[in-house]
Amino acid sequence: MQTLNIIRPDDWHIHLRDHTTLKLTVPLAERTFARVLAMPNLTPPLTTVPNILSYRQRILAVTQDEHFSPYFSVYFTNDLNEATLREAKQCPWILGVKLYPQGATTHSDWGIDDIHKQFAHLSVMEELALPLLIHGEVTTSTIDIFDREARFIDTVLQPLQHRFPKLPIVLEHITTAEAVDWVQSMPAHIAATITAHHLAFNRNHLLAGGIRPDYYCLPILKRHHHQQKLQQAVMTKNQSQFFLGTDSAPHVQDKKYSACGCAGCFTSPIALPLLAELFAAHQALPLLEAFTSINGARFYQLPINTQRLRLTQSPWVVPKAYTTDDLTFIPLLAGQTLSWQCQPIEGQPNE
Repeated sequence: MQTLNIIRPDDWHIHLRDHTTLKLTVPLAERTFARVLAMPNLTPPLTTVPNILSYRQRILAVTQDEHFSPYFSVYFTNDLNEATLREAKQCPWILGVKLYPQGATTHSDWGIDDIHKQFAHLSVMEELALPLLIHGEVTTSTIDIFDREARFIDTVLQPLQHRFPKLPIVLEHITTAEAVDWVQSMPAHIAATITAHHLAFNRNHLLAGGIRPDYYCLPILKRHHHQQKLQQAVMTKNQSQFFLGTDSAPHVQDKKYSACGCAGCFTSPIALPLLAELFAAHQALPLLEAFTSINGARFYQLPINTQRLRLTQSPWVVPKAYTTDDLTFIPLLAGQTLSWQCQPIEGQPNE
């Protein structure tokens, strides 16, 4: 039986939701991850430091692991002000400002309608070295949904980076070869997160043989050659600009499986086993630790975790559902067998 001990991973892009749902999402996340970057697109969104700190207390109220640390970003709205940016920079639990183009994904109605109107705020962020975390898609109705990320890079991101060359940027949950190439062409203060499901699956899993709502997410799954490019980025040595952000996005069962199903894959319970299976299949297991446990911490200038996690090649069946109170959430790959599982190693420091 093959085993692998790695530094306990972090998840630098996760949706924990709020209130009752936290009783499910937080314990599931902390089984694997030492730190998470919880997204601010709640209802209402997290737009101020006091609101973020209040949300942090709601998360800590249900945590079962004293070593678990949630981090946050400020939701970039048209009403953002400089005082909030400077206050966020001083808060140790806030790592950046999250930009959603209006209409790009779930709860993005408060997002930015015109990035050109925000240049004064971006200048302050560049001065403060406060990272801009970007959902990188255009939302123009005439642009094909499979081309939205590539078009965003060409028309928004490249001009933005040229105008603010020292601004730290994380291009979130990238899905295309164009995104990989762009990040690799940039200096070290430009990075990207990649999800487990975009590494493991492509649009055939969503569409071939019938539409499968489990795989519906935004940005949407792309062609196989894009999937291969993402895999190459994380399975090649010294690719420190790429790190794990699961974008795990739980939606209650009746909203996910409906005539207009919500976009998002609930992957938090399976992310590490799925990645271990994928990396093992590509003879790349020694590179898993950098992607999941090192690169993100170094980008955000945080210490490497001291706890460790053991991955074991031992089959298990993904639960068909997770419930809390009256809410039911279906994980990606529900009822299917994964060949790897993980567990913490107590009391073992990093070497």
